[in-house]
Amino acid sequence: MQLAGGATPQNDNVYTMYHGTSEDGARAIIAEGFKQSTDGMLGPGVYVSRDIKKASRYPLNLPHHKRVVLQLEARVGKVKKIDKQGHPLQKTWHDEGYNTAWVPPNCGMVPSGLEEDCIWNPTRVKVIRQVPTPPEDYGFCIIL
Repeated sequence: MQLAGGATPQNDNVYTMYHGTSEDGARAIIAEGFKQSTDGMLGPGVYVSRDIKKASRYPLNLPHHKRVVLQLEARVGKVKKIDKQGHPLQKTWHDEGYNTAWVPPNCGMVPSGLEEDCIWNPTRVKVIRQVPTPPEDYGFCIIL
């Protein structure tokens, strides 16, 4: 299911999401499935986004042409909105019964202003296919 940018993901829905990784990372994920990260902005989980532009920025330490974006089917379960740094449940949302933490776009938590999600259980995330990375947005203009 596609959802308009910025729209709140609904509990128990399945969404098309994206994950950015390296070529080696993509091979490992396809062969073995996702592994839960040990930490991150939202704590442990699988970091994904409904915005392909967000996923295509990762991994940050790789040049754009070496990044791979995986299209996913993600079962979000119960979703907790985390919309500010220092949110009381920023890293403990799963302990409160949530399956996914959602950072809305333009809330000040992510420098890019793009949506981010963290899904606690890797079995809720299934790879559909590898997709082309969108062109990099350099954020400049040409003055004539």
